[in-house]
Amino acid sequence: MSLPSVTGSPQSKKINILLVNPNSSEYMTKDCLRSIALSLPGDVTVHGFTAPDQGPTAIENQVDAVLSTAVCIKAIKPIAKQYDAFLVACFRDHPLIQVLKEEFSQPVIGIMEAGMYAARMLGARMGIICTSDRSALTHARTISAYGFSDYFAGCESAKLGVLELDTLPRRDVHALLACKIDNLVRINKADCILLGCAGMTDMRTECEGIVTGTGVRVLDGVGLGVQFLIGLVREKLSTAKSGVYKEAFEDRARREQHWL
Repeated sequence: MSLPSVTGSPQSKKINILLVNPNSSEYMTKDCLRSIALSLPGDVTVHGFTAPDQGPTAIENQVDAVLSTAVCIKAIKPIAKQYDAFLVACFRDHPLIQVLKEEFSQPVIGIMEAGMYAARMLGARMGIICTSDRSALTHARTISAYGFSDYFAGCESAKLGVLELDTLPRRDVHALLACKIDNLVRINKADCILLGCAGMTDMRTECEGIVTGTGVRVLDGVGLGVQFLIGLVREKLSTAKSGVYKEAFEDRARREQHWL
């Protein structure tokens, strides 16, 4: 399988990370790769995987998430051993994260959890700018499930579909995001703003410009997720297999029938 990739200058033993875009919109995968190119260490290569065409073009709800998980895991299974870690580039508690942890031992992280952990390290009030009202409700529930409710400044929805981030005039999208960021900072007192969609990853610079001089930080889970994974790989840490992610032989044998 030929995948687009971005590589730093060679140094020591290479680390290979699979950036998994669970929707079938390849331009989002390429945007994510471009956004991390300058921050990659020389011995790290991030390979971009886009969901097969049967998958949804965007992840707007749980049905999309489940359907995308099914097509992605089947395609990743034959190539999984080539990679040292997996980044799921969808800003939600995507079921593919848990599936990858069950199936493989390499460390896995989603961009939402990467952003949440970084925001908790850097500040005291995290806010999220997201696409739709449904996403805002879903993110609030995920924040609670991760135990970060005490640090949550709220979600601001741009009331857009994921694909509209790319199809609408860029200045209009930026104007919407600027308004939402202002609400989170001025009214909700957020000190860290999470970009709540992989489709926003190339807008970080513009969003940082909105909060210049305020001390507020804008966080992109794609870049943060890659750096977290590099650290886990360098520390020789992998997914724990003694508890919830322990796999019985009969479970694997049964699933193999669906992958054939």
